[in-house]
Amino acid sequence: MNAEITLVGTEFVQRFSASRRGARLARRLAVQQLDAWGVPYGSALSDDVAVVVAELAANAVLHGRVTGRDFELRVLPEEAGGFRVEVSDARGERRPELCAGGPDAESGYGLRLVAALAAEWGVADRVIGKTVWARVAPGTP
Repeated sequence: MNAEITLVGTEFVQRFSASRRGARLARRLAVQQLDAWGVPYGSALSDDVAVVVAELAANAVLHGRVTGRDFELRVLPEEAGGFRVEVSDARGERRPELCAGGPDAESGYGLRLVAALAAEWGVADRVIGKTVWARVAPGTP
């Protein structure tokens, strides 16, 4: 990212349909926004944010979906050159947790990817639903 650009106070916020298509679009638009902010397509930071957005959006669609409700993506630049990614859905009772996984498991690896790529991640309650967030910094893994 260009050291001349200051993005603190800038954010990208968009709602998406709680569908697979919405999750794909969230990832694509997040990467496009990063590029507009000076983080080039295909860079390590852009790729890491893309994976985190994809996994959190997929979880919102698969586990946080409520009929007629969208999910929200928020990407906020941080002072250290990284980004905070937040995905909010309408199901507060379905809390994400790391699964044990295993060689025969067909799912449960998404949050492990998030944990590996993010400096930290967590869950925050909302009036309706929850927000799963992750901080992705340059060179985190």
